[in-house]
Amino acid sequence: MSEQLQRVRLWAPLASRADAVVADRRLPMTPDGPQHWTIDLPVGTDYLLSVDGGEPRPDPRSAWQPHGVHGVSRVFDTGEYVWDDQNWPGAEVLGSVCYELHLGTFTPDGTLDAAIERLDHLVGLGVGTVELMPVVPFPGNRGWGYDGVSLYAVHQAYGGPAALQRFVDAAHGKGLAVCLDVVYNHFGPAGNYAPVFAPYFTSRHTTPWGDAINLDDDYSAGVRDFICDNALRWLREFHVDALRLDAVHELIDDSAQHILAELSERVDRLRAELGRPVALIAESDMNQVRMVLPRSEGGLGVDGQWDDDVHHALHAYLSGETFGYYVDFGAAATLKQALENVFVHAGTWSTFRKRCWGAPVPDDVDRRRFVVFTQNHDQVGNRGMGDRPDASLPAGIIAGGAAILLLSPFTPLLFQGQEWGTRRPFQFFTDHEPELGAAVTAGRLSEFGSHDWQAIYGPNADIPDPQAESTFEASKLDWTEPTAAHHRRMLDWYRQLIDLRADLLDGGRRPMPAGLRADHGAGWFRMVHGPITVIINPSAETVEVPETRARIAADWGEARVGAGVVRLSAHSVAVLQD
Repeated sequence: MSEQLQRVRLWAPLASRADAVVADRRLPMTPDGPQHWTIDLPVGTDYLLSVDGGEPRPDPRSAWQPHGVHGVSRVFDTGEYVWDDQNWPGAEVLGSVCYELHLGTFTPDGTLDAAIERLDHLVGLGVGTVELMPVVPFPGNRGWGYDGVSLYAVHQAYGGPAALQRFVDAAHGKGLAVCLDVVYNHFGPAGNYAPVFAPYFTSRHTTPWGDAINLDDDYSAGVRDFICDNALRWLREFHVDALRLDAVHELIDDSAQHILAELSERVDRLRAELGRPVALIAESDMNQVRMVLPRSEGGLGVDGQWDDDVHHALHAYLSGETFGYYVDFGAAATLKQALENVFVHAGTWSTFRKRCWGAPVPDDVDRRRFVVFTQNHDQVGNRGMGDRPDASLPAGIIAGGAAILLLSPFTPLLFQGQEWGTRRPFQFFTDHEPELGAAVTAGRLSEFGSHDWQAIYGPNADIPDPQAESTFEASKLDWTEPTAAHHRRMLDWYRQLIDLRADLLDGGRRPMPAGLRADHGAGWFRMVHGPITVIINPSAETVEVPETRARIAADWGEARVGAGVVRLSAHSVAVLQD
């Protein structure tokens, strides 16, 4: 064990005494102001914390939980790692091709070190940013990570905190930025000991998970620091380039300064300190441009946000699915609205929500601020069977959706295995203790009914049990697939599209062309973006589309240009370029 000491600092504003418990010895902590307690422990020490003589529990700011969410915390010094990325200039994540992956299913071993071995694949594909689904500890060994606790630590099954440092360092060495998915809107249901020490929650507001995170009630300043310090730590001490903030609409905050504005302000200061780009990207259900507007203009100052409307409009148009939350989508005119104006619901009626929703996005707001996708963990994994579009749609339709995604002015995101058209599902899986696991399984079946998935699978579909290990194993990528002819062809298509996107931007030296227009006709849809035109034919019939551009840069299926028209075979796409 190293004799280097590391300070452990506990926020416990209501406690009259605090102890660190090391090998059954209670070591008194020293008061540090009216709300905090500190103690210096050797790096590598296993410990628990206790307030007012109560049962010892893991440290809410534990950097390492080597024995899981219920076990001891271990002192970890992030400064011990020797970085090789001193010359890393940083990268602008927005505008780059992003790639979302789940560490447990991305490779057979399911670790950060194993994922390092696949980074060359992403470089060859043309990816600019690797986005990791949450890495903080969660119950058991397998899960999506959104039920995490110990928000300062890294899941042991993935390799722990040192492995995350190695991963980021290796990614930077290959020219890849790293975005980390973080969850501040709730704690998981198992292993959440933070409320033992301080008022992390408030009954003033409720969320789908129960009482809300305390952002505006008594002692909320300590919770706000907990969140902001956590975000800054990933960016500073782990050299992460961006954070994806999960479901920020559930960060309910009536304070004079919203927590997102406070966080973006602190990140702005860190950006200046580091001298490299760092970014905050919100997942928001609110369809509000205020999210990405500067604080000086009344915005929250977040750099970017996910845009579900583009996904819903494109998926529903290509697949014909118009049930559940797709009820407002499916028409070609709706896809045109999403591509040209960012949001479909922009102060307009939402049938699914049964109210008017959202606000318009001005034309001068950079479209790179909006992250779009045809697949991600939610839109695949929250389907009843976790099935991907590739499992049911013709390859030419998939290819058409990819062309619109990657040649649009937005920031495109791919989901692991999408690039070679994998048909392996990504299902919802957990590893909870039996009683909680049974409740999760029952809840999953109930959710299946509430979202009308029977429209696809039928009323008697055998929905995978989240607790079954087979559900997890079925979701793992098969890295032999890209050698098969069909998958190799799809992989080449994605590479070709990403190369065209790079040419459009001149490797990042040219700004994204301003403006996008779209139109459509019987059986076809066209997107025009700068010198690029994408025409897709998702129908089962050959179509002819009036078109003046004559040079085909890429196509899937049969596309012919002549006499002022493009002739497209069934289930095909053509990319034309000046």
